[in-house]
Parts: sequence; structure tokens; C-alpha cells
Amino acid sequence: MLTTLQTTYTDTRASDLAWALGREPLPALAELDLELADVKVQLRLLGASHQVLLDQEGGTCSETVACMPGSSTPLPLGVAKQVGDWEYEFAARVETLGRGSFAGRAQELLALVSDHPNGLVGVFPGSPHAFTALLVQRLPGDPAQVHWRTWHAYPQEGQLVATRTRVGVRQPAAAAS
Repeated sequence: MLTTLQTTYTDTRASDLAWALGREPLPALAELDLELADVKVQLRLLGASHQVLLDQEGGTCSETVACMPGSSTPLPLGVAKQVGDWEYEFAARVETLGRGSFAGRAQELLALVSDHPNGLVGVFPGSPHAFTALLVQRLPGDPAQVHWRTWHAYPQEGQLVATRTRVGVRQPAAAAS
């Protein structure tokens, strides 16, 4: 789903992004509610980037990547944590691209995510290449896990922040053996 966000940038540089796990839902400019088997997923576009909320019988999980004033947790390169009944893995990278490469990559990502039934893209006013995109899925043969990817585009810097997350219900020790 593609939407034009009725706001201006809150996080105008890739370096402004911070990461948080377990935050309450923040005010959203756009949302996409999905049900992937027994997991409810809400993709949320914030004025300051994104939030993903998961809800399953085993518990809930919330990831926020956004400009969060006063946050002391910058965007990490990688995280692996146990959160209640969930196993959570997160990775992020920043790509710096030339103007032509950036525009081409932006168009490619916009087309990929906006046409996907489990995708949500918000384009910021002022530039067709200023966007936040989220895509969630369950991979075939991996029904206990939910995967999502996000992209945060900063055309003024030629930077693209890409994140990749995997969340799964932790298996009890007896069931794992």
C-alpha cells in the first residue's frame, strides 16, 4: 500500500534514527493491519519513521526505529534478544549512493513494497524519493517466525537505511530436543 504522508521530515538524517524494543504504540500517520497465520501484525508509519507491533497467543512484541528525542539507544548494527516468549533478531545498515544510483534504488524499492499485499510505503512531501517502507512476511517452511524489512530513504544525503528483523516464538527446552 502506497500513501503520501501529510507531514514533513522529523528525522532528516540517517544518523537521527534510534532503535527501541517494547515501546507502546506511538501516533501513526498510516497503518496496515495484517494477519499472518496466528500472528497479528500492525505496520505503522510514524512522522519519525516506523513501528511494527506483533500480537500472538505467546505474547506481544514492539519494534520502533525512529527519531526519538532523548533516546540513548542509537540504531545498532545488530541485536539478538529474548523478549518474553519471543526470540528477536535485528540488523541495520546504511548505504550511501550517488544521485543516479539512489534514484534508481528508490524507485525499485517503492515498486517492490507498494505492490506487495504485506507492504506499506509512506512518501514524504517534497521528494518522490523521501520515503519509509515496510514489508512483512512469513517464509515458506518457517511458520514459527515472522520476518520484516524496512527502508528509510534520505535523498538529501543519498543515504538509505535498511533494516531486517526476525521474530519467532521461543521453543520450550523439552520441545526443542
